[in-house]
Amino acid sequence: MSKTKKMAAAILAGLMLGSSGYAAAADRENLSQVALLQSLAQGYFGGTVTAKDLRAMGDTGIGTFEGLNGEMIVLEGTVYQALGDGRVVVADDKEIIPFANVTFFDTDVSVKLSNIADKAALEKVLNQVVKEQGANSFYMVKLHTEFPSILFRSEYGSSKPYPTLVEALKGKQTEFQHKNIKGTLVGLYCPGYMSGLNSAGWHFHFISDDRKHGGHILELSVRSGEIQLDKTDRFTMVLHKDKKFHELNLAKDMSADIRSAEQDTKSDMKK
Repeated sequence: MSKTKKMAAAILAGLMLGSSGYAAAADRENLSQVALLQSLAQGYFGGTVTAKDLRAMGDTGIGTFEGLNGEMIVLEGTVYQALGDGRVVVADDKEIIPFANVTFFDTDVSVKLSNIADKAALEKVLNQVVKEQGANSFYMVKLHTEFPSILFRSEYGSSKPYPTLVEALKGKQTEFQHKNIKGTLVGLYCPGYMSGLNSAGWHFHFISDDRKHGGHILELSVRSGEIQLDKTDRFTMVLHKDKKFHELNLAKDMSADIRSAEQDTKSDMKK
């Protein structure tokens, strides 16, 4: 190969590397959402996106499974399914995902935590960080520590015809309380303008280090730890290719149901 051709090849290779590097970086700065929390609230527990599809969109995140069969924790590229009986399994690639949020996690900000009494106190610390970093961005968070106390829930799956999210939780929600358990919190912050597509604010899931326990966090305390935040400014939504999904009235106000599903304990659901 002539010297001129070698130089041309080197330049081309450099351009290709630069281009692929940029594409990879851009891809890692995207939050992918499967469907809407509002569709889940209305009882759309089916879908056309699989766990395998989801892993191609991100390595960290939260969501649920077909039939509302448990809570999802995506961590280090593995999709975990926290079942209603308290067990955690690795989701099969063919599992159907009605709703989820994932991203490829890169730490942009870290914050040390000390003597966090409850979930509200944790959110207060995180809200201050969000205010400083930009409240209109998305944030995925991870916290690995020993939790002095934690309360989380999961749920048994429902069968067709599916009830609404709140009705499904009323009959099938199970709760688990642990003391001094080591594990990882995975959470998502959505800006206020996302209230028509998701739930504005914070949403946290948990999985234990031994991968035996997990679910949607209802309450917690933190003695110490360092929480990592991945700030993301790009957003992609994937809609289901399903006639039933497109028959939903997604403009319907489901805010009360979503608030209940996010915050209410089993006893609150019975009131």
